[in-house]
Amino acid sequence: MGSFFSLLKRDIQLAVRQGSAFTMTLSFFVIAVTLFPLGVGPELSILARISPGVLWVGALLACLLTLDRMFQADFEDGSLDQLMLGSMPLEIMVLAKISAHWLTSVFPLILITPILALSLNMPGEGIGAMILALLLGSPVLSLIGAIGAALTVGMRRGGVLLSLLVLPLYIPVLIFGVAAVEAAIAVLPVGPHLLLLSGLSLGALVLCPLAAAAGLRLAVD
Repeated sequence: MGSFFSLLKRDIQLAVRQGSAFTMTLSFFVIAVTLFPLGVGPELSILARISPGVLWVGALLACLLTLDRMFQADFEDGSLDQLMLGSMPLEIMVLAKISAHWLTSVFPLILITPILALSLNMPGEGIGAMILALLLGSPVLSLIGAIGAALTVGMRRGGVLLSLLVLPLYIPVLIFGVAAVEAAIAVLPVGPHLLLLSGLSLGALVLCPLAAAAGLRLAVD
């Protein structure tokens, strides 16, 4: 666990020092969400109805922007080979990379979501459910994305292929995440949707590091 936290701290420090991942995902998320009122019009009832889907799709697409850099930088400078040859199990190393990606690229989106939700006229009942649904479901975005990032780590311009690989796997998270917020707005039970999101996150937490580690071995070999 000491090696895990050391690698996690290293990746977070590199992300903060460079600032590109944080700035890019946050800027894209804000711009994408604020463009929707310009496209669909200023009708408040329409904005309130589409706000859960807009926020979830915006977060999903913003997360995609930095997935290809999860392993790419270490692959290019040779650090990935050293990490794979070290004493730390590859699956633990992958989990540290995923955790760093979520903390630096996805968690900031959750923090700014209430402001964007208010700009889309989302009811107060939905804002709390939106934040909780993102906290429970957004780890799946990084976990599944790590598989695509591992499989495309050695490819030039693999970002398009990465998006094609992971986008279909994001659909269940998108469906249950939006359904949770809509249920909260309609004063219906939210628990089943949140439990499904939690189950998806736990299942991905078990399976995705193993699959991403296998993908890294395949790509590097």
